[in-house]
Amino acid sequence: MNDLTENSEYIELIQRIEHIINEAKYNIAKSVNTNMVQAYWSIGKYIVEFEQGGSFKAKYGEALLTNLSKDLKLRFGRGYSRPNLNNMRKFYLRYPDYHLVSDKLSWSHICELIKIDDDLERSFYEKETISEKWGVRELQRQME
Repeated sequence: MNDLTENSEYIELIQRIEHIINEAKYNIAKSVNTNMVQAYWSIGKYIVEFEQGGSFKAKYGEALLTNLSKDLKLRFGRGYSRPNLNNMRKFYLRYPDYHLVSDKLSWSHICELIKIDDDLERSFYEKETISEKWGVRELQRQME
């Protein structure tokens, strides 16, 4: 077996397989992120539409996100804290067309960008993040 592991053609075979596996893992992670970002945008949309429904919001106000968080965490576990639900809500309000960022940015990037109130400034950091392939820490550093 030692002869095989030292064979250059065999080593090349391993490297090709490794490349395919790594590419598949990357594509899976990217697909999961895209789908989660789309889901979070839709959740934000439903929250905003529910809030705009009228009397319920007036009567219960801030309790909506708190109660929704408790109920969703019971059903689905982590990821549905009140702050995260608020981020989903902001995401919907800041990005009427989620397709612009859903396959280009992670949820963590989006959570940083939605903190920016000014549309022009947010757009600048969004474009720079995409073109320069900034990680979340680099985006945070640039925003400071």
